[in-house]
Amino acid sequence: MSGRGYNYSYSYSAGVLVGNWNEDVCLEEGLLKDFLHKRERGELLIQKSRSLKNNLLKKIPLSISKDGFVHFGDTVMLVNPDNNKLPMENYPAVCGNLSLAVLPDEVAVHTADSLQASCGVSAIKSMNPVGRNTFRILSVEGNSMGEPIRFGQNFGLGATGGFADQMLYLGSDHKSFMRFAKKSYLQQVFLTDELSYLTCWQATFLDPQLRLEYEGFPVPANSKLLITHCHTNRGLAVPRNYWISSYFGKEYEVICHTYLDSHKAEEDKNYWIIVTGNPSDEESTMFDRPKPLSEETREHPSEETRDREMKFMPEHNKME
Repeated sequence: MSGRGYNYSYSYSAGVLVGNWNEDVCLEEGLLKDFLHKRERGELLIQKSRSLKNNLLKKIPLSISKDGFVHFGDTVMLVNPDNNKLPMENYPAVCGNLSLAVLPDEVAVHTADSLQASCGVSAIKSMNPVGRNTFRILSVEGNSMGEPIRFGQNFGLGATGGFADQMLYLGSDHKSFMRFAKKSYLQQVFLTDELSYLTCWQATFLDPQLRLEYEGFPVPANSKLLITHCHTNRGLAVPRNYWISSYFGKEYEVICHTYLDSHKAEEDKNYWIIVTGNPSDEESTMFDRPKPLSEETREHPSEETRDREMKFMPEHNKME
């Protein structure tokens, strides 16, 4: 026995409880009860993020303008129209129509169940009115809902994100060392839950030579105009050459900056169209509606138009 070591190994069957087995069982039961309780109340992170995404991408009907003007209380889209340039002429800027949209924080998309204050905005290529890219025209001077807004009159832009009990306001402020746009380093545009002078905007007539004459006139819907920030007197703009990566994909930066050409007139980066609903089709907007032929086109039709008309013209008219 001396000089020889003995190794004693104790093996237990699967049914033997070892260690703090009772505490482990209670902990697992507590975790399961907590999970079921949160699932019933919709407090799981996956349920919260699903609710936020569903509301942001929910179809929203736009207001229909019966008189052709924009009114307080209307639900509209803000579209930065295409400049109709060739891709090589427009390079490196992106081509196409872009709509103003809510840009939630990357972390908030996965954790929050509603829009958070100090949310960002971006420009997206989608022209379908959903919770992200629809805004409500708000009165900030005590005007009654339903009245048309006028050039030079203050108004607010509210975003609900598809939620019925929540609204954030589009605002901006002077650039500082701590507050600026991430890509262009110009004046930042954001969404806040506080309605103040920083969230006041004005519609400005497009032609600078006729701007004073149109002061006080109702703002037409579905027409090009400028949107100016009251506090900083800078125009809402989409530079189109600064893109950002978000949860929803590749989108474009929105800033407050007035771009002027050699004639001291605003460039197309500052152009906006306040889009309303299509009265003949609830699923589409006035932006999707085909434009009628102009008087010049009717008087001097193209060869393609003449060929199309000849195709459906009666035989005796063709002989004449």
